[in-house]
Amino acid sequence: MKKILSLILVFSQPLLAAPGDSLVRVNSTIQTYSASQPWEKAPPRSRRGLGTLLPGNRILTTAALATDTIYIELRSADNTKTITAKVSAIDYDANLALLVPISEPGFLAELKPTTISEASPKPGDLLDLLQFENNGTPLATSGAIRSMELQSTFVSGRPFLCYSVKASMQTSGNSFTLPAFSDEKLAGILTSYDPKDQICDVISVDIIKAFLKDAADGNYEGFPSLGVSITTTEDPHFRGWLKLPEDKGGLYITRILPGGSGDLAGLKKGDVVLNVSGFPIDRRGYFQHPQYGTLYWPHLVTGTPVMGAKIPLEILRDGAIEKIEVTLEKSPLPLIPTHRFDQSPPFIIKGGLVFQELSRPYLEAFGKDWTNRAPLNLLDVLSSPEDYEEGRRRVVVMTRVIATEATIGYERLSSQIVKTINGQAIAGLPELAEALEKAPASGIHIIETDKEPYQVFLDEALSDQVDADFLQRGLPTLQRLYQVAKQDKADKADKADEGDEGDGVKSASE
Repeated sequence: MKKILSLILVFSQPLLAAPGDSLVRVNSTIQTYSASQPWEKAPPRSRRGLGTLLPGNRILTTAALATDTIYIELRSADNTKTITAKVSAIDYDANLALLVPISEPGFLAELKPTTISEASPKPGDLLDLLQFENNGTPLATSGAIRSMELQSTFVSGRPFLCYSVKASMQTSGNSFTLPAFSDEKLAGILTSYDPKDQICDVISVDIIKAFLKDAADGNYEGFPSLGVSITTTEDPHFRGWLKLPEDKGGLYITRILPGGSGDLAGLKKGDVVLNVSGFPIDRRGYFQHPQYGTLYWPHLVTGTPVMGAKIPLEILRDGAIEKIEVTLEKSPLPLIPTHRFDQSPPFIIKGGLVFQELSRPYLEAFGKDWTNRAPLNLLDVLSSPEDYEEGRRRVVVMTRVIATEATIGYERLSSQIVKTINGQAIAGLPELAEALEKAPASGIHIIETDKEPYQVFLDEALSDQVDADFLQRGLPTLQRLYQVAKQDKADKADKADEGDEGDGVKSASE
């Protein structure tokens, strides 16, 4: 009788796929361009991780596994079956990607799609972190959620809700892009592991569900942004100057990104944000979430609302409290791009002068200590982009000089911000290309820069001869503009800008 009762109890439960039945290995081949020599590609390298099968033969994984890929291969747990895949949707900021088979689903048809957890785990709950051994044996590690935090897991300065999980992981046969399950339902994706403290960063299911909902129609838009740069109001003298009451927290707006949500709603530099969507913001930028506890304020913009949502703000302006409604849109493209994922970096070579558009990847190419080693004039653009915005979509830099007959005397010049060519203001590389295509009456191009010698003279006929020699010697191309031009046409409504990224507490941009 007991045996019969036991069978009844088992079959009365819904039949869910075991978490391991929905996992696939993801092997991607990555190849990026050189930031300092953009006509060259770096050697290919590989990345490995796991993906989770969703209905419709979609594989959910991280953007880190799907960015700058030239080949993506999905493998079965035992490594005996493979299919090729491509990216269907990707969000670099949130570090999420959807992959789909290029042709037939292959061995995916033998797997069981997983279910996304409806409930959101909270501190104290357990998560099962899944891996594969090299022989395909599933390996599960249980860990407790220690806290909820906003983390930038791929793109610097773009924090999203993550679980901080205490667990002792094994290296096994893959990297630390791993699915996390709760009650046999997908509840997150592990992105990094600190073996010393045994702490895992796991993207929350809230962000995953928002990503999948947006990608469902095949037209992925991304997460919204308020479009402001802020700083804290902890200093008592600063608070006195702002006329901030003692019982109020608040974040001081240092900058409004042109064309962003805050700009369109009428927010101004100098406003103090006191309350977002009914949640008071303290002096450091935190609020009390009813389920997750203390969270940093951007979650009220990127973690809950969708694109086009309207959220109420309470602000302090000139000593008086006001209310304002903001319609959330995507963040404007920055004056200084924070990344160039899946893009060929634009450049122009003319007579041996190399021109590029300033980006964070270019600055990071100066090494691990790039914030101290990169040229000061270029770091100033990154920290104070508002000083360089007028008349520009991008900042064009003469990054280096190749020694040629046309550049004699200029060989040591580098990191020169280009202002004008032959009197024509340079708003971006397309304008620079246009200016160089017009033969000056004097036969000499005059390039005005921000540093000594302030003017560079380039002989038109001699530079053309040098360019022809470059191509004859095997340089693949002297310029790459098409992606920039295409992007600029699509972005005219979203004027470029850049905010302070900060350290997540003293200063932040959202």
